Amino acid sequence: MTFEEIVEKAAEVLAEEFEIDQAEITPEASLKQTLGLDSLDLVDVVVLVEQHFGVTLKGPDFVGIATFQDFYQLLNSKING
Repeated sequence: MTFEEIVEKAAEVLAEEFEIDQAEITPEASLKQTLGLDSLDLVDVVVLVEQHFGVTLKGPDFVGIATFQDFYQLLNSKING
């Protein structure tokens, strides 16, 4: 899966799950603020990633993840090594 495909699919899945306009999901936007995430919502993100990308994320993976770009890079590293 290319980086662009990861970005497109992740933005689509997150917008649908968290009921926000996909246009709000920009690379430099804050992941937590844009999606209104609390610690329980991160569990939802982990489940979504497993369902749609087939990779498992753990709590420590989110350390340093502030923006959607950070999140996309995390997914890319998990998916493509």
